[in-house]
Amino acid sequence: MKRENLLAHIETLKAKMPWYVLDYYQSKLIVPYSFTTLFEYLKEYQRFFAWLIDAKIVNVSFIKDIPLKILEDLKKKDLELYINMLMERPIQNSKSANRGLAQATINRTISALSSLFKYLTEEVENEDGEPYFHRNVMKKIQTHKKRETLAARAENIKPKLFLGDETNAFLEFIDNEYEEKSSPRAKVFFTKNKERDLAIIALILGSGIRLSECINIDMDDLHLRTQRVEVFRKGGKRDSVNIASFVIPYLEQYLVVRKTRYKAEKLDKALFLTSYKGQANRIDASSVEKMVGKYSKAFKIKVSPHKLRHTLATRLYAETNSQVLVSHQLGHASTQVTDLYTHIVDEEQKNALDKL
Repeated sequence: MKRENLLAHIETLKAKMPWYVLDYYQSKLIVPYSFTTLFEYLKEYQRFFAWLIDAKIVNVSFIKDIPLKILEDLKKKDLELYINMLMERPIQNSKSANRGLAQATINRTISALSSLFKYLTEEVENEDGEPYFHRNVMKKIQTHKKRETLAARAENIKPKLFLGDETNAFLEFIDNEYEEKSSPRAKVFFTKNKERDLAIIALILGSGIRLSECINIDMDDLHLRTQRVEVFRKGGKRDSVNIASFVIPYLEQYLVVRKTRYKAEKLDKALFLTSYKGQANRIDASSVEKMVGKYSKAFKIKVSPHKLRHTLATRLYAETNSQVLVSHQLGHASTQVTDLYTHIVDEEQKNALDKL
């Protein structure tokens, strides 16, 4: 979704929200949460509040009129009833006979509501310096993760990674071969955006930054001489991230054409741009997701930008055997999240031994 469309949708949702959700929204802008995340959270709140009205848990006609006291008094069984409804409801616009949302989707719903309730019960301050209320029913609701060992997950994810020489081969494929396989219409867009697309993909493959971190980079955040880029991590923490040497030429080639190709003015601070009606705009997450999917599908297998991040993490662990270094590069607070990459590399080592 284009940034201007995203902001318009957010404003539409905000107009429907109670005052305390607007307080929450303003607070998370400062953290900052990405607009994409806030949009998804607002959609979750709209669905949840609409259900409160439909289920007659609150006697109002409009979402914005739902009083704060309703959230304070919600019982665990109320939330369980809502989650059960999501698990059993028909999927809109789907021809599948399956009913109910996927567990991963329901987990995201729980995460969104947990974020709101944490804000209301712990983070916000009223005139007396106290939160709006203290009873957080969401602490009694747990997400259900897929039961899968790290070894099994590593086996599933490995085919979607561009390990070893495939990282460079993927970039060279986009640079030298993709255009030949494109339709005339696709070639026009490819020619215009080639340098930008290569710079984005190379940067994620050579730094492991998240998609949201990538699209929010400003020109002043990039330091080619020291091969570092400054990003806002989850939770709003500022971080300076190392960039692999192979990325620098792609960034330099993009910067040569950035101003003229996208009609960038001095006020256009975003590093990665797209043009809309002759004006430069910051590229959005959905555009990058589609772009990465398009190129990766033509090369090997369709993947998301997050799989490019996994690729960097796996390659870095293979070179360093250090979970600490990998966790620092990815911006994780602990090494627990990096356990996955040890399993992927172990399998790589096993394959190498089999070839001896």
